[in-house]
Amino acid sequence: MKKFITTLKNIFAIEDLRIRILNTLGFIAIFRLGSFVVLPGIDPNQLKANTGGLFGLLDTFLGGAFSNASIFALGIMPYISASIVLQLLTIAVPYFQKMQKEGESGRKKINQITRVLTIVITLAQAVGFVATINSEAIAINTTLFTVLSMIVLTSGTIFCMWLGERITDKGIGNGISMLIMIGIISRFPGALVAEFISNQAFVFLIELAVLFFVVMSVVMLTQAIRRIPVQYAKQVGGSSLYSGQRQFIPMKVNAAGVMPIIFAQSLMFLPSMVASIWADTNETANYIGSTFSDFTSWQYNLVFGLMILIFTYFYTAISVNPNQIADDLKRSGGFVPGIKPGRATSEYIDAILTRITLPGAIYLALVAIFPAIAMLFGVTREFSQFFGGTSLIIMVGVVLDTLQQIESYLLMKHYDGMMKSGKLRGRTENIAMVS
Repeated sequence: MKKFITTLKNIFAIEDLRIRILNTLGFIAIFRLGSFVVLPGIDPNQLKANTGGLFGLLDTFLGGAFSNASIFALGIMPYISASIVLQLLTIAVPYFQKMQKEGESGRKKINQITRVLTIVITLAQAVGFVATINSEAIAINTTLFTVLSMIVLTSGTIFCMWLGERITDKGIGNGISMLIMIGIISRFPGALVAEFISNQAFVFLIELAVLFFVVMSVVMLTQAIRRIPVQYAKQVGGSSLYSGQRQFIPMKVNAAGVMPIIFAQSLMFLPSMVASIWADTNETANYIGSTFSDFTSWQYNLVFGLMILIFTYFYTAISVNPNQIADDLKRSGGFVPGIKPGRATSEYIDAILTRITLPGAIYLALVAIFPAIAMLFGVTREFSQFFGGTSLIIMVGVVLDTLQQIESYLLMKHYDGMMKSGKLRGRTENIAMVS
């Protein structure tokens, strides 16, 4: 405890870090207040929460703003969708590939296109969101309400996007990810209290212990890397001869992050939606619809897990380019000991990436289906969401990223780090940054 208090004092003793933390807390407070401001023309007393399926997932990310029909009901999610679309386009379309290689100017162009696409996606999603609101809650003309809601929701998303950028520039951590994490974690106190009330104290303590070990395992999954040794050739500088440096290329075991789960969850709603068309006339369609509407069924989780395995390999393949890594190494005079530069290095890196992705994909699938397993053991639906899945991986990733930034400030000002052991990745390791 004394070490923890000392670390807190050191954090707030650094003026720049203190200001950034306070700015972050202020921006987060504004974001949370906006989540309770209801859209104009809505009667809050008549609202009926529609939080099943995809709507439930969105409501979890948005901290209840979706079910509250607030001005931030779509939050930052349209921006995330636009970013994913642009990321895929930079892989498939040569025009965007060229733009990505233009450096800072290309990045600014891509950011501008992302913002415009965000507005288009928000307008489309706003129409769909209005359709989910029950008519009894709309207190004004439906057409007028739809137009007003499209304007307000789009403005709310743009404001959330601005808040995220301000957190990144003036605060601590990645702003967009921070807003998503705050939306998720805002549901945790209520879920914790509800779980405590519905269970005996001993059972509740066991659940907390299991949750602790699940979180620790996700931390290990997020931080796990396979280090590929890299040797740099000796260089001559003036009259001096500099010996080659030995560094590492960090290959993450879970290079795809949370994206495979998001892709798989998006597609898992299709079977029940398609089956619902013939549900009244076909018993098989009715069975498929009911089975894939229940995310605790073994059929749902089997397909869900297999899709995560497939998408993990797919997303890793498009996000990590062994050919580019090999070319960058060759240009900088680096090589993997015992491996020829160029194509042989690319094949070596690709083989390692393929091997380490399999255990990462399997564990990611297990983490994704663990909330369903928790529900089978009696954990409430709200509390089970924190036992795995997208929510837990996002929270762990954002917290680790924020702690790394705080750790960097402490070390830069010659203070002790945040932990004596189990140091955050990147603090003591000599890693070759190869893009």
